Amino acid sequence: MHKTIFILLDGLRYATARDCLGYMEGLVAAGKAAAYAVRSELPSISRPLYETLMTGLPPVAHGVTSNGVVRRSRFPNVFSLASAAGRSTAASAYHWYFELYNQAPFSPEFRHIENFDGGIRHGSFYWADHYPDDHVFADADGLLRRHSPDFLLIHPMNIDNEGHRHGGGTREYRNAARTAGDLLARYLPAWQAAGYSIIITSDHGMSDDGNHGGPHETEALVPFYTFGDGFTLDPDATLSQTEIAGLICTLLAIPDHGLSVPQGLLTV
Repeated sequence: MHKTIFILLDGLRYATARDCLGYMEGLVAAGKAAAYAVRSELPSISRPLYETLMTGLPPVAHGVTSNGVVRRSRFPNVFSLASAAGRSTAASAYHWYFELYNQAPFSPEFRHIENFDGGIRHGSFYWADHYPDDHVFADADGLLRRHSPDFLLIHPMNIDNEGHRHGGGTREYRNAARTAGDLLARYLPAWQAAGYSIIITSDHGMSDDGNHGGPHETEALVPFYTFGDGFTLDPDATLSQTEIAGLICTLLAIPDHGLSVPQGLLTV
């Protein structure tokens, strides 16, 4: 089993990631990480794609087709499959993740949870899009230190927030990506040294209009970085967004998970 950290930088364009995540690009240049382009499923909006990333199903199949669909997931997902297989789970994430994989609607009493009876066992959740990314990473590091989870989701929102406020082609948007890149540089070395395989991706991109939802490259082409043990780092490998859940379950050695897995990315 490869303990796994899944970092979802919400609203990050592929091109912006390649231009602004300097630490990750340094790892790629040194042959210690790999970078791929992934096309988002449609509609390219957040809650539907959170569910796609965790179930391996497109929105038209899993039914969470709008941010306004507020309910628990109805399909096997990374959190439920991991829990059923005895893997420990944690998340530092936007409250929509709590609603999808623990219970809906979210209430602030669940801001911090430990040993919760749900897919996400331990967690810190926020509900303001401007909640600082450095707080999200600090919350995640605390969860890791206290619980050493087998699967940890980290989900900051500031890139998406700045994109909606200023547009995807602005310096505010790019600087939010650079800030996230610096947070990766601060935390990833220690997390990798602790034995974690690490994935960095996004749900969707951001148009110059400050929105997303459609198939245009600015809205639907996102980065996918792999770092740590468990990955081949093959630059010619390819994957779809619907194969990410299966990839995570395979890293976690979840038996008979039944999800699609990309070829050529994993050593396991």
